[in-house]
Amino acid sequence: MTGEKIVEIKIKLPEKLYREAQAKAEEAGFCTIDEFIVFVLEQLLGEEEPAELTEEDEEKVKERLRALGYID
Repeated sequence: MTGEKIVEIKIKLPEKLYREAQAKAEEAGFCTIDEFIVFVLEQLLGEEEPAELTEEDEEKVKERLRALGYID
């Protein structure tokens, strides 16, 4: 939230979801649940379609997974 106008709204959440979000916010070091929710929304709304890997990139990923023992 960099100097943007702040709009205060009221939302309804299931209690369990609110508790989980609050715990995650504290765990991640956010000062308030508001900061956490803004962060999550910015991440979700800012998502773009994942770029497709080139064959070369895909091979590099496979090599790394082999080196880590995840694939043969």
